[in-house]
Amino acid sequence: MRIHRLEISAFGPFAGTEEIDFDRLSAHGLFLLNGATGAGKTSVLDAICFALYGSVPGARQDGKRLRSDHAAAALEPGVTCEFSARGRHFEVSRSPAWEKPSARGKNGFTTQQAHTLLRERVDGMWTEKSGRIDEAGAEITAILGMDREQFTRVVMLPQGDFAAFLRSKATDRLDLLQKLFGTHRFEAVEQELTRQAQNARSDVASLNDQLALMVSRAESEAAPLLLDAAESRRQEGGAALLGWLETAASARVAELVAAAAAAEKASRVSNGRFEAGAARSARQLRLAAAVSRRTAAEAGAPALQLSVSRLERHRKAEVLGGQLQAVDTAETVLVSAARGREDTTRQLRLAVQSEPELAHLDPDTVHISPELGRLRSLQAVVEARLGDEQRLAELRSRVTAVESSRQSFIAASRTHAGALEARLVESEALAAGIQPLEERAAEAVLRTKEAAAADELVDVVRRYGKAVSECAVIAGRHREARDEHLGLRQSWLDLREERLANAAAELAAQLTDGGACPVCGSPDHPAPAPSAASALGMAEAEQVARDSCETAEVALTALELEVTAARQHVAVLAGQGGDTPAEDARKAAAAAHEAAAEAQRAVKELAGCRLRQSELEAEIEAVTSARAAALSGAAQAESTVAEVREQSTTLESALSVLRAGHANLAVRICAITAAAGSLERAEAAQAQCEQAALQAAEARRQLELALPAAGFQTATAAKAGLVGEAEAAALLAEVRAGQDEQARIAELFASEDLRLAAAELHEGSTIDESELETLREEEAQARQTAGEAVLASGLAARSRETLGRISREFEDAATAGRVPREQAELLTALADAACGRGENSYRMSLNSYVLAARLEQVALAASERLVAMSDGRYTLQHTDAKAARGAKSGLGLEVVDQWTGHRRDTSTLSGGESFMASLSLALGLADVVQQEAGGVDIETLFVDEGFGSLDEQALEQVMDALEGLRDGGRVVGLVSHVGEMKQRIGTQLQVVKGRNGSTLHISDGELAG
Repeated sequence: MRIHRLEISAFGPFAGTEEIDFDRLSAHGLFLLNGATGAGKTSVLDAICFALYGSVPGARQDGKRLRSDHAAAALEPGVTCEFSARGRHFEVSRSPAWEKPSARGKNGFTTQQAHTLLRERVDGMWTEKSGRIDEAGAEITAILGMDREQFTRVVMLPQGDFAAFLRSKATDRLDLLQKLFGTHRFEAVEQELTRQAQNARSDVASLNDQLALMVSRAESEAAPLLLDAAESRRQEGGAALLGWLETAASARVAELVAAAAAAEKASRVSNGRFEAGAARSARQLRLAAAVSRRTAAEAGAPALQLSVSRLERHRKAEVLGGQLQAVDTAETVLVSAARGREDTTRQLRLAVQSEPELAHLDPDTVHISPELGRLRSLQAVVEARLGDEQRLAELRSRVTAVESSRQSFIAASRTHAGALEARLVESEALAAGIQPLEERAAEAVLRTKEAAAADELVDVVRRYGKAVSECAVIAGRHREARDEHLGLRQSWLDLREERLANAAAELAAQLTDGGACPVCGSPDHPAPAPSAASALGMAEAEQVARDSCETAEVALTALELEVTAARQHVAVLAGQGGDTPAEDARKAAAAAHEAAAEAQRAVKELAGCRLRQSELEAEIEAVTSARAAALSGAAQAESTVAEVREQSTTLESALSVLRAGHANLAVRICAITAAAGSLERAEAAQAQCEQAALQAAEARRQLELALPAAGFQTATAAKAGLVGEAEAAALLAEVRAGQDEQARIAELFASEDLRLAAAELHEGSTIDESELETLREEEAQARQTAGEAVLASGLAARSRETLGRISREFEDAATAGRVPREQAELLTALADAACGRGENSYRMSLNSYVLAARLEQVALAASERLVAMSDGRYTLQHTDAKAARGAKSGLGLEVVDQWTGHRRDTSTLSGGESFMASLSLALGLADVVQQEAGGVDIETLFVDEGFGSLDEQALEQVMDALEGLRDGGRVVGLVSHVGEMKQRIGTQLQVVKGRNGSTLHISDGELAG
């Protein structure tokens, strides 16, 4: 990885934009970064780190703002770094977040977010790779193969940090080495092993808890059986205890089953005695109840017999019920019919006196049938003429409608006449205004072309101004190229003249002792011409100058062609009017556009007028036709009105006779209907009265014929024998209930239980209530005792089954737990070994073990440089000796003194020795980390302060070692205040601080300027 260029703007102490050409510094391989304290030497390294990784090393990221306080308020902070790695060329630009002045922002500022741009140079062109901060960071990390922590340790060697590393404890070294070598995966392995061991132990503990819970369940299940507690405590282990509990429970179940059988037997005997006593008591009660019912039935026998007699008379009279009812009904109908005839006769007399249709009749001698026929005929004639009244109403409506239509036609003709006159006026006005519009519209095409020509002139003027500017630029470049070509040609001619002047020296350089001179032929060469410079070098310099001159000449020729073409283009545009003042061209274009717009408006107005004229012609024709149609309709309507009125008068004369003074025929029909109704009611009442008399006589005759057969002399006697339906039903129910009771009593006394009860009563073997209660209590006590015994035996049997099931589950769980216990023991031992616990006597974890191997490689690489710096005296060696008081081991460092052969702790080195050792350690660590990062070639290194602690000889040795770092084109930058370093290293990057910020300068003995 090589850095080519660094550009810093408003960053750290740098107020403006500073650019560092690292390719120029690389020409000498070793350069010095110096400057006063606080000038910003470290900020240069911070800028490189920020450009690559978006942050600065260590605490400086959190401890200061990245934007310069000296910079102008509107200047954006940023860093651009151009670098190459793995054969590819990149440029990364980053800007941190900063507050930009803004009139609309809060407190006068707006926050500008950080942004990044990563580009790669491909085939001579910059190609954008990414504009996102995270993507660019990931891409650079992948290219360099190092994260920020590794980069700052490998490329920016912090000698002071490694001096502390030499004196630090193993735990402190662990943190640094772990960050550099990325061994977190081994620490993750330790954590994973610990987690798996903990999980395995948790599984075993959970299994043990399950076994203990099973034993506890078994003890709880066996507690109600009241087993021998002392014997239970003597059992060792869960399996033995569960086996003893199951055996003891089986024995206890057998005892309880036998006790339950004996209790059930005693309960059955007691229940038999109680049931026999209860049955005897029930029989005695039923006998007493039967005797009481028989006595009551014998007392009610006379009343029952009377009810039977009344019921028989009712049933005989009930046979004549239909005839008796028929006679009563017929007489009632006859009376009602006589009243109705009298009422209708009275109403008919009133109708004759009040209704016009009956006024011609005599109230005392009315012949109903002939008069009723006359009225029905008259009603038929009037109903037949009802349609004529509807027709008369329609004729009158038609007269009104036709008259209204006539008035509408007259009004429409007047309206059409007004509309026709208005349209004729509008048509004449349009015809007068079309001619001026036609004259203006004829100029539309011309005005449009003039506007387009004016726009083209404006564009030509714009292109002319641009062409003039471009021509001036190309002419300036041509002048510069011409001056450069003249200078290069003069340099080439000077070198050529110098080489020709040195021709004698070239010939002298070819002379040999005894050889003939190509000029004079003499074999002696007493005074060969001396050479001021190498002939080969002068020839090469001349050729280079000639090539440069020819290249400049080609470029000048190309620019001459460009100048000619540019000037020709300017002339062409000027010929097209491009030299016209721009303001005049714009005003002319605006006027032309206004004229074209006016012409287009005239075209649109002309089209509108012509369209309206066509519409008016059609409207005039339509209005004329409509007015003629309205006049014709009015004449026809007037003729129709006269004809309809004549028909209406004739029909009205005919209908007035039929109305007979009524409002209309419907009212006349209602009067006729009412008169006919009076006659019909009188006729119907008379017929009904005659029919009722006949029916009453027939009913009386039928009753007189049926009385003797039923056993009655008169109808009055028959009616006296009848009772109501409710009373008859009550008598029937009473008779049936008495007879049923007598039958049931007879059945009771014939039953086996009552005969046995009567025998027991006769013998005196009865049982009282107190004796029965005693038997009941004895039976309940025996039943409860048997139930408790059966329940106890059932619970005991269930407990025995549960104990057997728990014992089997315990055995299965214990068998299944052997493998997890063995695995837990294995994982615990493995985790303890990986984490430096248990039998790991060195207390060295897996992570420490891997880092110890890396530290051993670092010590070997550092020793190669420390031997050179210390004149072969010191080497660094890794040690894994056990630490005191059980501390963790494996990351120890010792210094070996080759002069004495003794080893000692690195903390015993002097200040200068510590600097050489820490520098060697930093360089060695950089080599190892570089190999770990995939072999990325680090071609740019920075070494921090610390040279002031060296004496002259040690400084010389360190400088020799640093000079060796330049092998293969590597560039080494030293950060130092030591004055002797400034004298030894001619190429310097100087940081100059001032009140307005710091600046950067490159000082080079050969390249400074």
